[in-house]
Amino acid sequence: MFYKLLARLLAYPDEALLAALPQLHGVLNQGLEAAEYLVLERFLRHLASMPLTESQADYVQTFDLTPEHALHLTHHLFGDDKNRGPALIDLSEYYKQYGLEIAVHDGGFGELPDFLPLMLEFCAQLAEDEARMFLSKWTKVLNQLASNLEEAASPYAPLVRLLEQRSRLGQTLTVATA
Repeated sequence: MFYKLLARLLAYPDEALLAALPQLHGVLNQGLEAAEYLVLERFLRHLASMPLTESQADYVQTFDLTPEHALHLTHHLFGDDKNRGPALIDLSEYYKQYGLEIAVHDGGFGELPDFLPLMLEFCAQLAEDEARMFLSKWTKVLNQLASNLEEAASPYAPLVRLLEQRSRLGQTLTVATA
């Protein structure tokens, strides 16, 4: 539930998301730690307080127009370097081992395998310990992305920080809620 919810909140906001906010709010009471609940509840209130077009513009400015905030995690490791391709192929092959095939849209393009919401959808199919193990490979990138978003005072920063905390194996959650 946690990973599926974060996947949805880190995806491009649309009318379906706004319509689902009451339902998503109801899901918060299902097995979250107190710090996670506070962060997610605050973000849901933030989304509910904004017109859809403003949420969409903020999302595009944050993630699409600011490379330091890219939700494609290998971008933070390789930029546009040729070494990014093999990393994406390896990630695709890893997904295939679990039976996940990346969907291709009507136009012939799907999301790259390192797109964080897609990665979270994958995590939602795993047992919690497996999801944390998978995310642990991305701890440094998630930390950098969260720091970049915090520096920009983005409302998305606490969401990425939650993931970064969950990716730290053997540690308990210590997320700041302010």
